Amino acid sequence: MKFGIGQPVRRKEDARFLTGRGAYVDDLAPRDALRAFVLRSPVAHARLTVTDAEAARAAPGVRGVWTGADVAGRLAPLASAFQLDGALEAAALKTAQPHLATERVRHVGEPVALVVADTLAAARDAAELIGVDYEELAPVVRPEDALADGAPRLHDAAAGNRAYVWELGDAAATEAAFARAAHVARVTAVNQRVVVASMEARAATARYDAATERWEVWIGSQGAHGARGRLAAALMVPPERIRVHTPDVGGGFGMKLMGHPEHGLVAFAAKELGATVRWMAERSEAMLSDAQGRDLTTDAEGAFDAEGRLMAFRWRSRSNLGAYCSSMGAFVHTAASAPITGGMYRLPAMHSRIEGVFTNTPPTDAYRGAGRPEVIYVTERLMERAARDLGIDPVELRLRNLLTPQELPHETPGGMVFDSLDPAANVRAVVEASDRAGFAERRAAAEARGCALGWGLAYYMERTGGGPSERAVIALGPEGRAVITVGTQSNGQGHETAWAQIAHQELGLDFESISLAAGDSDALPLSGGTGGSRSLIMASRTIMAASADMVAKARALAADRLEAAEADIAFEPAEGGVFRIVGTDRTVTLVELAAGHGGLTGEGAVDDRVSTHPNGAHVAEVEIELDTGRLRLTRYTMVDDFGRLVNPLLVEGQVHGGVAQGAGQAMMEAMRWDPETGQPLTASFMDYAMPRADDAPMFSLAFNENAPTPSNPLGVKGCGEAGAVAAIPAVTLAALDALASRGAPDVETPLTGEKLWRALNAGVRGAAAG
Repeated sequence: MKFGIGQPVRRKEDARFLTGRGAYVDDLAPRDALRAFVLRSPVAHARLTVTDAEAARAAPGVRGVWTGADVAGRLAPLASAFQLDGALEAAALKTAQPHLATERVRHVGEPVALVVADTLAAARDAAELIGVDYEELAPVVRPEDALADGAPRLHDAAAGNRAYVWELGDAAATEAAFARAAHVARVTAVNQRVVVASMEARAATARYDAATERWEVWIGSQGAHGARGRLAAALMVPPERIRVHTPDVGGGFGMKLMGHPEHGLVAFAAKELGATVRWMAERSEAMLSDAQGRDLTTDAEGAFDAEGRLMAFRWRSRSNLGAYCSSMGAFVHTAASAPITGGMYRLPAMHSRIEGVFTNTPPTDAYRGAGRPEVIYVTERLMERAARDLGIDPVELRLRNLLTPQELPHETPGGMVFDSLDPAANVRAVVEASDRAGFAERRAAAEARGCALGWGLAYYMERTGGGPSERAVIALGPEGRAVITVGTQSNGQGHETAWAQIAHQELGLDFESISLAAGDSDALPLSGGTGGSRSLIMASRTIMAASADMVAKARALAADRLEAAEADIAFEPAEGGVFRIVGTDRTVTLVELAAGHGGLTGEGAVDDRVSTHPNGAHVAEVEIELDTGRLRLTRYTMVDDFGRLVNPLLVEGQVHGGVAQGAGQAMMEAMRWDPETGQPLTASFMDYAMPRADDAPMFSLAFNENAPTPSNPLGVKGCGEAGAVAAIPAVTLAALDALASRGAPDVETPLTGEKLWRALNAGVRGAAAG
């Protein structure tokens, strides 16, 4: 089918976005809505006293001013949404973030007061009139400082600033493997903190209907139902009293799955004032108040036998949670990621211990990949280190240790069960596609230009699937147009196109006649939204179930129309959605039946958790200018296994974007604070480096569709986070290979020119001294 599953159909939504007709939260806000402004702490750690709010309340155009004392007991603090089962310590679950600080502020940018006025300028001016005394306390911004004896304590419940201590694996089996090992590889791997920097900053508009006692709220989210649940918890009301709309979303990357104080504050103010209130974060606010990503340091060891076969991994990690435990903050570096330790390598034993630490920085939470990039980065750093230590080619070392299809199903020490894979085929394909055979010649040419060239291979694996429940409704109108209502939320992935392809395949309807309705919490009873690369896995099943439900209903109508038994009626979607009496030319179409019966509907539901394990091999080539340390990504080659592809063009877009984000983390991105004052040092795009178009080469991408998963009818595996998982180790290992070629030591990300220049010069001095 021309527009069916597997076809590279161009995105339906592109014309709307490219012609400026996208509709985001702030676009939809009434022009006469009141404007909200949040006064934020200018210091990282202090005792707080609001001495005067009356001057602000009396300022021209001001409708309301609220401090922490005003909302205490009326807005519930934001607490962890995750129960850390099996934690040795779990102080993180005993702390919560107030919507407005009361007695203490714990990071620069923490909300202190809310001002609502007729205009944003009036609200901003009034905020300057609020009297606040900050009795500054010593801040701690690095986990090692927060854990030190005598460090300032951020929360009474968290002794030593430990938010949690959590373990996974068999410690005894791991220790026994290390005792037998012929070689132990060691690395300390740093996944530095990064900001999300979504194109559309966070925004919310709210109004309250006193007659119905319901809120209507517009939020840029990754799922209207999840946003409704978080608002209900904050407002301390049943979810049924809130209707959330999520229109077009300009990027989410995990951050828009989380609760943030401003959403609850806007809804609270709307009820208090009986008016519509709108708020939109400025970029400077986003850099200080969005949940941020990564920030994990791991001391990792790998035990290998004399032939380079993996025996065990032993890891000790420190996760910087920031000042509070965000919605999924305790989940990201524990249960979300630790189970994939070792990726698709044959790992007999593992033990991982993770400490979560509170610091005077904004909270961290899920960011594209949500812990999986961190784990795969450490895994690949260890494999590369072992290859160097043992003198084994890095490709060969990986091939010796990767699982094979003959070993399926395979349960890992982390508890995952693999049902479909062929990693060796992916490695061999990417080695050939990247022209490794010609690398020596390219390296020599780079040397002649005054550059060091490096080649890096990373094998990644993900666990995708997310929440277990999803719903879909398909309504086919009498005019022949169909609307698919779903709870998954596109943040740029192309759902309008892919979901229509699935319905077109199942129902035979005209592709252009199928549209998508999403982002309304009243439209469906529940949804898990979009996150964890779950959307296709879950939505495809609900759309197929809704299609089957519609066909079943329509078959009865077709039997009546054609005067035949239902058992004799066949449905032929490939022929344009035709019902046919088997063996005859007597037919009626689905569209004709809808026209004759005022329309047709089908409903689909899924209530079971399904995980898939996308995986693949990525190769990066980088060159480093010897005189300046400048790093350039010159080639990037990928072979990915996402099972069956619904739309290869959409998958390419997802992978390209993920690689750009991963390469950005490897090469340049880092959120930094002054360790003495806790002040942010990279709080704008003047200081925080972001990848640009000229930082990326042309990508070479191929897919291996020979290992579809049996876990869902289409055999699909999630793809949205894969590029971000793979690119960090691939680019980093290429840079370390370039350094090693000059006798230079390893460096940690981000791979800035200064770091690389210093390493190269250290290597030159070391070689001269030797």
